[in-house]
Amino acid sequence: MKTTASTPLLDQMDYLKLPFIKAHHSELAREAGRQSWDHQEYLRHLVDGEFGQRQQRCIERRIKAARFPVIKTLEQFQWSWPKKINRIQVQNLFRLEFIPQKGNVIFLGTVGIGKTHLATALGYAACLEGYSVLFADAIAVVNDLTAAQKIGSLKRAIKKYLRPQTLCLDEVGYLAIDQGGADLLFQVISQR
Repeated sequence: MKTTASTPLLDQMDYLKLPFIKAHHSELAREAGRQSWDHQEYLRHLVDGEFGQRQQRCIERRIKAARFPVIKTLEQFQWSWPKKINRIQVQNLFRLEFIPQKGNVIFLGTVGIGKTHLATALGYAACLEGYSVLFADAIAVVNDLTAAQKIGSLKRAIKKYLRPQTLCLDEVGYLAIDQGGADLLFQVISQR
């Protein structure tokens, strides 16, 4: 005998936004019968599935909101170049202890040694661990803040860069920034 959830139950699952439970409750009920799960084991499987699906959607939203130019991970980093990099120190950063401590991380070096890769990977790792992140080019931030200042919405624009728990500023010092732009960027950094 095949049993299906009644329409009111399906409607309630929709209302409560339980898509995993709605999609898998019958299948898991059959599995519970085959495996002789008790009610709590059946419920645990349903809730674990719902929790995992929600957690994955949250990660995807954080990654999208971070605006990474491309996703990079620490595992993809080429440790053979540059020759003088403190691998243990860099790997230690990926424990993300600096975030709750409101610390700063600065990757400093010449062009092409992987600073952007490491910053992106660090931001991506933060997203995976539940932190909000924004990745932005320093010049784009200065231009955004300058435009906002001209129309009287500087305070709101600055909040955009203060809101995320982690702000990855790329290409700081790559192009010259005038004094006004430097002051605006300093406001963001100092308020963070």
